Amino acid sequence: MKIFLDTANLEEIARGVDLGIVDGVTTNPTLIAKEGRPMEEQIRAICEMVNGDVSAEVVSTTAAEMIEEGRRLASLHPKVVVKVPLTPEGIKATSRLSKEGVRLNVTLCFSPAQALLAAKAGAYIVSPFIGRLDDISADGMELIRSIVRIYANYGFKTQVLAASVRSPLHVIEAAKAGAQIATLPLKVLEAMFLHPLTDKGLAQFLRDWERVFQEVPAQR
Repeated sequence: MKIFLDTANLEEIARGVDLGIVDGVTTNPTLIAKEGRPMEEQIRAICEMVNGDVSAEVVSTTAAEMIEEGRRLASLHPKVVVKVPLTPEGIKATSRLSKEGVRLNVTLCFSPAQALLAAKAGAYIVSPFIGRLDDISADGMELIRSIVRIYANYGFKTQVLAASVRSPLHVIEAAKAGAQIATLPLKVLEAMFLHPLTDKGLAQFLRDWERVFQEVPAQR
C-alpha cells in the first residue's frame, strides 16, 4: 500500500518525507488556503520535496473550466495529478483530460456507483471518503471493499485511494480491503508507530544493556 500525506504544509511534508515511507501527497483547496501562498507556487514546492504523485485540485465548477484549469495544473510538474470532484461536470472533464494523457484523481466519492463512473471516465485515482461516511453512521470501509471488488471484476486500472482517514485503524482496514493508497494527516501517520509494548520492550533492552556494560570497570 502507498502512503500519502494529506497536507499542503511544507514542514509536515518534510517530517513525513524524512521517515522514508511517504509515497506522495494529496492537497485540496482548503489545505492550500491554510498556507496563504499562491496555489501554483505551493504545488511546485511540494513536488520538489516528494518522490511521488502530488494531487492538485481544481476550483472550477464547469467541465470547460476544469479542463482548462486541469491542463494548467498538469503543466506545473510531471508529478502533478489533477483532482476533480465527482460531479457530472467533473466526469466530463475526466473523460476529456484522461484522453489527453492527464492523470486524474476523482475526489469526493461516496458510493460504488460514483466510483464506477470515475473508472469508466478513465480516472487514474478515485478517492472515497471513509471518515465522512463514518461520521453519518454509514460504513466507510464497506465502500472501499465494494469499489475494490467492482474494479477487480472488470479489470479497471483506477487506483483506490482511501481518503478522510481518521486513525491508524482506518489505514489497516483499508489495506485489508485492498485499497492501493491511503492518504492521511501527519498525526495519523505518526500514531501508526505507537504501541505500549514497543516502548516497554525498548526500555527493558536499554536497562539490561546499561546494567551490564556501563557497570563494567573500564579496561586499561
